[in-house]
Amino acid sequence: MLKLYAELIRIRFLTMLAYRVNYYSGIIIYAINIGAYYFLWGSIYADNTTLAGMTLTQMTSYVAIAWMSRAFYFNNIDNEIGMEVREGKVAVEMLRPYNYLSVKAAQALGEGIFRFAFFAIPGLILIRLFIDFPFPSTFSAWGLYLISLLCGFVINTQINLLTGVLTFFFMRNEGLIFAKRMIVDLLAGVIVPISFFPGWAQSVLGYLPFQAINYYPSMIFAGVIQADKALQVILIQLVWIVVLFLPITWLWRKARHNLVVQGG
Repeated sequence: MLKLYAELIRIRFLTMLAYRVNYYSGIIIYAINIGAYYFLWGSIYADNTTLAGMTLTQMTSYVAIAWMSRAFYFNNIDNEIGMEVREGKVAVEMLRPYNYLSVKAAQALGEGIFRFAFFAIPGLILIRLFIDFPFPSTFSAWGLYLISLLCGFVINTQINLLTGVLTFFFMRNEGLIFAKRMIVDLLAGVIVPISFFPGWAQSVLGYLPFQAINYYPSMIFAGVIQADKALQVILIQLVWIVVLFLPITWLWRKARHNLVVQGG
């Protein structure tokens, strides 16, 4: 079974490789976004040494890595599930000798590996040529960031699976996907770091999984979260992975029954 999922990851990677030109243009778009935020935050800081516990240097690192982290964990499996449900292809997929959602997660990982290799890393190097910001100074800091980033990828993929499975009940999920993407970008800290949110909002977000997607790994990369604290936030991410697994399992069982009813 592991060989099957490894092959699915490889196939999705090769499929994305066939359309890699699209991602080269995406690097430019992301670079423009990062440049715009860089000058915006430079104006916001003005003569201030720190804001919300972050120096301008740390903020620059955060902005750059937050967008490039997004390039890794972003995937379209929720939209793919929706299309397969509407077209009836999911019925055939569910007859095959594998778990449908596990297949989608493996495909998301293949896409993520491609995005990391051909989007995030080249994009980060390109931006570093024009904007000066520090990389993590130790191997342990890099390791903690990558572990946290992988956890963020899993959590985002789980949220996408939940969004996709809801198509079994609503038949169309385009609006839900659009709203979900806006919410994730905002509450995961891509647009504004969570530390800049009001105190009450930070407290509320502590009970939601969104900041575990991007905010935690980006803060580790920027050096705001040190090694001892990094281990704590990674533990929080692991807890969220377990917690999100429960509603996915429950909804999937309901969705399979709902599909049988629709098939009549």
